[in-house]
Amino acid sequence: MLINLILTVCLSNSPDQCREEKLVFESHGNMMKCMFLAPIEIAKWSGEHPNFNVTRWRCKFPSAADSI
Repeated sequence: MLINLILTVCLSNSPDQCREEKLVFESHGNMMKCMFLAPIEIAKWSGEHPNFNVTRWRCKFPSAADSI
């Protein structure tokens, strides 16, 4: 089963400019697994996007609206 990791990210040099980024990965249907794996995925994303700071994150199962 897929799960969304929703990041709130802000520009490093302009912290009032924020947006949400959605990462999708397989969690085998377990929300705890997402919570455990999230820091690793956040670190990867942060390494690829050095101009942004992750200010918040959450795990969420995708809804039907997410696939549209």
